[in-house]
Amino acid sequence: MADGEGKHQGYRLNKTVVLVGMMGAGKTAVGRAVAARLGVPFLDSDAEIEAAANLSVPEIFQRDGEAFFRKRESEVIARLLKQERCILSTGGGAFLAESNREMISRDGVSLWLNADLPLLWQRVRHKESRPLLRTPNPYATLAEIYRARVPVYEKADISVTCQPSLSIEAMASRVIAALAEQPDVLENQDA
Repeated sequence: MADGEGKHQGYRLNKTVVLVGMMGAGKTAVGRAVAARLGVPFLDSDAEIEAAANLSVPEIFQRDGEAFFRKRESEVIARLLKQERCILSTGGGAFLAESNREMISRDGVSLWLNADLPLLWQRVRHKESRPLLRTPNPYATLAEIYRARVPVYEKADISVTCQPSLSIEAMASRVIAALAEQPDVLENQDA
């Protein structure tokens, strides 16, 4: 058994944990690892939207525009928050809408994966699946989005700092430790 594996299975998740943060912060990878270790489902709002529309997020942006996408995103997040408790990864822009933040706060708990700009750029610069970065200067675009969104992400209930040296499993351990510090989110069954 690798370091840290299985040691969190004595916990029960009492609220859906909604992962928020920039593209490239690791919401999907870390979210999957946390969900696996807690024995709860992992859901991704973008994947749910894509499945319902039978289109990719970039195709939805291109065909229907960002406003249409954001409306669908809010509907999907609302539906997923009402289902069984899970780890829910959201798109980078989902937390920007005040109505989404209120819904997440009411029905779950928000956790910001806080990655700095150099780390985000390192992770997203070769990805073709980022519609907001399809610009003449993607780094400048990413920096602009980052500066605009960080003050909103700072409103999340919990913040966990990402570091380039940490593996996905190490980040999952940090997330679980942060959740365990919240009295109403993760209950220790072994205590």
